[in-house]
Amino acid sequence: MTLTNNEVMEQLMTALRNDDSVPLWQKSNLTLDEAAVYSGIGKNRIRQLSDDENCEFVLWVGTKRLIKRKQFDEFISKQYSI
Repeated sequence: MTLTNNEVMEQLMTALRNDDSVPLWQKSNLTLDEAAVYSGIGKNRIRQLSDDENCEFVLWVGTKRLIKRKQFDEFISKQYSI
């Protein structure tokens, strides 16, 4: 079953509203969808940036791609444009 972008965003927003979930700014690793919501940068652009072999903010767990939040923040703070 594949979710549409709207369904993914709705699930993320629901998760953000739940008191028992960890806020995005406190998580150490984010999914692509969470990183997109957190940063305001598109999911496809984050995927493209993290495809680079030398990318320091990506963590591969098997084939699953996670974004290291602190390193991602540092990367963004050093960029003029993305």
